[in-house]
Amino acid sequence: MSNFIVGLTGGIGSGKTTIANLFANLGITLVDADIVARQVVEPGQPALTAIAAHFGPQFLQTDGSLHRALLRQRIFSDPQAKSWLDQLLHPLIRQQMLLQLQHATSAYVLLVAPLLIENGLTSFIDQLLVVDIQPETQIERTSHRDKVNQQQVAAIIATQCTREQRLALADQIINNDQPPAVLPEKVQQLHQIYLALAAEKLAKSLT
Repeated sequence: MSNFIVGLTGGIGSGKTTIANLFANLGITLVDADIVARQVVEPGQPALTAIAAHFGPQFLQTDGSLHRALLRQRIFSDPQAKSWLDQLLHPLIRQQMLLQLQHATSAYVLLVAPLLIENGLTSFIDQLLVVDIQPETQIERTSHRDKVNQQQVAAIIATQCTREQRLALADQIINNDQPPAVLPEKVQQLHQIYLALAAEKLAKSLT
């Protein structure tokens, strides 16, 4: 894979999408694990058929799409169900992400994945950018955004690697406790860094 790949990660509710969209505004291709995860379970996809067969028809909405809220509830209360689902979806998601990374044409490409570290995707990236945020803000934002209670958010955070683990692996960090107005300038600075690193990698591959 010749593309220069920047991994973008952070805990739930840290603001990864906001940051990713600022890079997209600069013409950078995004490969987003959450979007790919939705694509592989769209109606007509084999994974959706397998989920309905395994968990039951009630996990499909009347329009044939996945009943996400019901499935989320099930896998957070049943470790075996989560394990089965992970084994089904993770290889499909990884395969599709790698395909999209290979076809990206921007100077570098951003791989946006909340579980980038946990799912062993660091071997595919050249740099790791971590969006960091205070845990209290993280819980408050997520429960407000997803309309779930704070206990459920805390349970999701517990399944992710710790803030300390994430920061220890980071090449760059964006502190998202700052006012949103300062983010575009920070992203622009990082954009220049990644352009230079991508050009350097390309030059090395040509010699």
